[in-house]
Amino acid sequence: MEAYLDRSTGACHLKNPAVADVVASTIQKFEGIHYRLLAWVIMPNHVHLVVKLMPDRSLAKTVHSLKLYKSKEANRILGKSGTFWQREYYDRLIRDDAELSRAIQYVRANPKKAGLRDWKWVG
Repeated sequence: MEAYLDRSTGACHLKNPAVADVVASTIQKFEGIHYRLLAWVIMPNHVHLVVKLMPDRSLAKTVHSLKLYKSKEANRILGKSGTFWQREYYDRLIRDDAELSRAIQYVRANPKKAGLRDWKWVG
């Protein structure tokens, strides 16, 4: 699946700088409210986040909030309507500091691995 995504197959709406900026601002808006943001990247066709959820937040509610918050604006930029995000998402529980370090490194290296040069949507 990672190789498929890294080839930027499928809809690549996030390659549009205006759409990527909307998604980046959304990710950053919820920092300190729903989660502590440890690493993030917006790829042309998917997003990676490494977060520590706030005690009162569930992952499902948090992902729902992220997907809902500015999806209408992203669609407006693209001149489309309807569903912007896929319904499902892939999550992974990080169990220790070594896994956390690997996850952060993976996320931050993802644009280079996919051949994206001067990719600014990574943190």
